[in-house]
Amino acid sequence: STSGQKAAGNRKPVKTGTNKTAVKADTAKEKQISAQQSIPYHEMAKDGICRVQDKFYSKTIRFYDINYQLAQNEDKNAIFENWCDFLNYFDSTIHFQLSFINQHSNMAEFEKVILIKPQDDEFDELRMEFAQMLKNQLSKGNNGLVKTKYITFSIKADNLRNAKSRLERIEASVLNNFKVMGAMAEPLNGVERLKILHDVMNMDTKESFHFHYGMVAKTGLQTKDFIAPTGFDFRNDSYFRMGQTFGCVSYLQITSPELTDKLLADLLDLEENLIINMHLRPIDPKAAIKSLKSTLSNIQKMKIEEQKKAVRSGYDMDIIPTDISTYGEDVEGLLNEIQSRNEKLFELTFLLMNTADNKRKLDNIVYQTAGIAQKYNCNIRRLQYQQEQGLVASLPLGMNQTGIQRIMTTTSTAIFVPFTTQELFQGGEALYYGLNALSNNLIMVDRKRLKTPNGLILGTPGSGKSFATKREILNVFLITDDD
Repeated sequence: STSGQKAAGNRKPVKTGTNKTAVKADTAKEKQISAQQSIPYHEMAKDGICRVQDKFYSKTIRFYDINYQLAQNEDKNAIFENWCDFLNYFDSTIHFQLSFINQHSNMAEFEKVILIKPQDDEFDELRMEFAQMLKNQLSKGNNGLVKTKYITFSIKADNLRNAKSRLERIEASVLNNFKVMGAMAEPLNGVERLKILHDVMNMDTKESFHFHYGMVAKTGLQTKDFIAPTGFDFRNDSYFRMGQTFGCVSYLQITSPELTDKLLADLLDLEENLIINMHLRPIDPKAAIKSLKSTLSNIQKMKIEEQKKAVRSGYDMDIIPTDISTYGEDVEGLLNEIQSRNEKLFELTFLLMNTADNKRKLDNIVYQTAGIAQKYNCNIRRLQYQQEQGLVASLPLGMNQTGIQRIMTTTSTAIFVPFTTQELFQGGEALYYGLNALSNNLIMVDRKRLKTPNGLILGTPGSGKSFATKREILNVFLITDDD
């Protein structure tokens, strides 16, 4: 009643000890939860060695693309065999992660590269016209999408000293293997690794990363404080929020009996924010053979029991369930490959992280990504109630706690060839040479900065050799001070 409400309103509130304690407990609980706690590493050293967990260290190398999709079949086979040898280099004590990060950047940065500065002469109008033509060509491609590739390898070690010596040996071998394949590669230091984490987790602000290790001592903050987003929200079971960005992590369910080397390339051609991670852990060959032999013995035991049932029931003992015979043949074939060929077994976790500005756009991108996978008879499944673990596994730290693995051989793992086509987009006095035939991106090259500045123009009669030469002469005249 009204009088009752009034009477209650006139009473003074009583603070009990129990309520006060509960408030204190809630406040303490709120203080313990922070965005930094969802970033799962302990220390990031200046040299790029990260102590992810106690006695677990990782290092990252960035590698660049080579022309694989446009190569002839013989060259493709050679690259594929080298990639198989690359995978076989790692032993069971090394966990490694391949990361492919496609992120939209500010188009203004690319427009600065193709901008032609006026020189206050009678040709400035022509320079403006040429710059507008380049801007129109830029819009045809996806140069606004920056594609980077990394390999992160992790080991267990008792202390940083032991980890450093071994990680440096692995790094030298990995760099040498990339050199054999003709791919450029470079190790990343601590600031460069932190920049990757910052850019992934701060897509909503797109702010530039300003950090040096002297800031840690001056401010008293940790490295996580410089890369953490405004907040994480993992309350939903199938997506999460990272600042103002919506994201979700899915895994690739490989249901196709045969895979093709175009699956990964088609996924990376998607002109949206996409982060693909492949976590690979080699299985010890002895343990793999022992496990396969044990599985084969179990299948043979099931086969004998089915034959006994057939004899007792009075029908042909050769009639057994097709699953048993199929699985038996598969295990025998796998065992023969490991024992007779240069094959290893790997535990593969294939994760895809999509991000967007809103939930509807995110669902559309996920649906589009699933359509690419279905074209190759594979499925994409969201990580239910594991979005935080999926986000952690999508960061190039070498850590995977999703618990989803698929055992594959070296050859079947190597089918995800991480190379597509080499991009040429240089700054400075770079000249326009057309569009990349595969990615449709601008080719901007400064010949003076290449290993071989000389050029040869080939083509059928009437294809435009003379015009291309005149266009390049004009380009040199408008942009550079060269003769």
